Formats: sequence, C-alpha cells, structure tokens
Amino acid sequence: MAKTKQVKTSSPPPPRSRREARQEAKNQATRKRRKRATPQRSPWLLIGGILVVVVVVVGLFLLLGHQSTTTGTTKTSNQDSTSLDAATLKQITNVNTDLLAQTGTGGVSNPFKAAQGNLPLLKGPTGKPEVFFYGAEWCPLCAAERWSVTVAMSRFGTFHSLRETTSASDDSYPDTSTLSFYQSNYTSSYIDFVPVETQDRQHNTLQNPGSQEQQVLTRNNVQGFPFMDIGDRYLITSASYDPGVLRTNSQDPNSQPLSQQDIANQLVAGGNPISQNVLGTANYLTAAICTITDNQPSQVCNASYIKNIQTTISRPGTASWGGLSGEMVADASPTRRLAL
Repeated sequence: MAKTKQVKTSSPPPPRSRREARQEAKNQATRKRRKRATPQRSPWLLIGGILVVVVVVVGLFLLLGHQSTTTGTTKTSNQDSTSLDAATLKQITNVNTDLLAQTGTGGVSNPFKAAQGNLPLLKGPTGKPEVFFYGAEWCPLCAAERWSVTVAMSRFGTFHSLRETTSASDDSYPDTSTLSFYQSNYTSSYIDFVPVETQDRQHNTLQNPGSQEQQVLTRNNVQGFPFMDIGDRYLITSASYDPGVLRTNSQDPNSQPLSQQDIANQLVAGGNPISQNVLGTANYLTAAICTITDNQPSQVCNASYIKNIQTTISRPGTASWGGLSGEMVADASPTRRLAL
C-alpha cells in the first residue's frame, strides 16, 4: 500500500497587537525623518558671526586711521636693511628735553625754503597735517637728514619700529650709517607722516610716491633727494648739516663711518658735533611742524626755545653748512643720482 507524502506548510505569523503595529509605524516614521533631516543652525550663530566681522573691519579702519601710511607701490622686502635694535631705537626716539633745550639750533643755519604760493594746508591719509619725506637709502645726504627727522617726529608720535642701513658704497660719504623709513611703523595723534624711500642702497626700487605726493614733487620740480614738505609751508631740499660729522674724521668724507650705535650714543650725550647738528636740525623741524599742528602738543610747542626758533623760520632760508649745498641731481642713468 503506497504511503501518502505529507507536505509541510509554513504557518502564518501570529497577528500583532494594535500597540505593536502603532509602535512599528512610529519607528519607521522616525527613521525616515532622520534620513531627511539636515543640521539646523541657530540664527544666533549667524548673527554672532556677522557682528565679529563688523568689529574686525571697524578695528582695521581705526588702526589705519591712527597710523600714517604711504600710498603707492612697495617692494615686499629689502635685504639691504635690518631691524634697528630696541636699545638704539629707544635712545634716538626719547632724547632728553633738557638736552634739546640746551642745544637750541646747535649752530645750524635755517634749513628751510618757502613753499610756492598760498597753498592750503597739506593733509595726509587720515586728514591730519602731513609731513612728507622723500629719499633713497643709497643717498648720503638723506642718511644724515633721517637722524634729525626721527628725533623730531618722535616728539609728535611714536616709532614702533625702524630699520637701519647705510648709504651706497660708491657715492660721496660712502657707507654712511643711517636709518630707513621703509616699512617703518609710526603713529601720531597730530600729524600724518608719509615717508617714501624710493630705492635701496643698490638702486633697486622700493616705493613709488602716491598721487598726492607726486603732485607735490611735480609742483616743486623736485629732481633729487632729500626732499621734505611740512604741510606745504616749509620745504627742505638738501641735507641740513654736513654728513661728515657722522664719520671718525669729519674733515675726511672717506674716513671710517660711525655705526648706528656710535651715532646714537654721541647724539644723546650732548656737547659734540653729532649732537649739535642732529638735535639742532631736529629742533628746526619741530618748530616748523608745530606751526601746522596749532602748536600741539603744547608741552613740545610752547617750549621757549621752540618759540624762539619759530620766529627765525618765518623767513625761510637755505642750508649753508659749506658742503653739498645743492640737491641730488640725476645724471644720464635713470636710477643713478650723484651729489653736486
């Protein structure tokens, strides 16, 4: 008798309770939402970010408004100059006021020429009266003038950094130790200092004057260095004293040049040719700058020796130290200038 083959069949799953069905549907919906969801950022984070950007931008404008800067193209680096050490920087930017008073003019002649015509007061990038210095690092006359400019400018503001270099080795007064205003950092509440160092000591381009400064140069037919314009009121077109005083033998322009540290030490010591010439010229510059700042700061401009100098510069003259009395003039080369 044949046996009947039994086929096993799967039994249906037991029915789920309504509670379990609802829970499963809820779990599926949750999984779908998680897949579709994107991170939600609080609007306060966006608002906070905007406020941070606004604060940074405002701070940058305030910094630029308080700092004198030069417009025009600049080279990013200069291997011919190095940062001036902090001790020397402090010496030349914090000269004792009693020494300045004792020095007076230092026997230096009135170095100024009158600006042309009845011009409005020259104002700088931030709207303050402008002091414009135009020079080149290779220039020996500029090398001498910068020492006095630095002392004078420090009475109206602060040099946070300066560089040191020397004039060209193949020019008059070779390798004269000096400072450089290229990449300097200066702030003042009274003036805008706009220095333009056009070339390094190898005659490579460092900076070009901005549009306003170029107008000043063109108007005054400036052909060389140094040149200085104090508010379109007073001009300097040559070194104010003999650069020879910055050497071991002031009568020999080819004698060994003194170092920056040697010059600074003698400058603050007083009673020597360096101190007399550098500080005497600085006092002239200070007196002229006071006339364009409404005699501010008062503790500087109301000093009796500054007032006395102001009476003499109301009749601008020319530098007459008996050496290179002319400007630096261009020769056939567009990048090379020689002293007369």
